[in-house]
Amino acid sequence: MTPDADSIDIEVACATPQRQAVVRLTVPRGCTVGEAMERSGLLREFPELRKEELKMGVFGSLRKPEDPVEPGDRVELYRPLIADPKQARRQRAKNKTR
Repeated sequence: MTPDADSIDIEVACATPQRQAVVRLTVPRGCTVGEAMERSGLLREFPELRKEELKMGVFGSLRKPEDPVEPGDRVELYRPLIADPKQARRQRAKNKTR
C-alpha cells in the first residue's frame, strides 16, 4: 500500500500467549488509535479479547482511543494482565530463597 497526500501507513499489533499478529494499514490522515484498531480487524481475529478491556498504545506508550496516529506508528493492543507483575516478581524471588 502506498499512501497519498491524504493517507499514512501504520501498523496495528496484538499478541496473546499463543500467537501474535501485525497488520499493516494505509489510513486517512487524522485517523485515531481507536479507529486504527477497528480498521485492523484484529478484534475479529482475536475474539477472546474484549474491546472494553483493552488498553492501546503506540510503541509502548499508552494512548487514548481518540489520540491521532502519525505516519509509521505501530498501534499496540494490550490485553488485561492476569497477574500484577510486581507481585509475580516478589513471589518468584521468595520461591528462589527456599
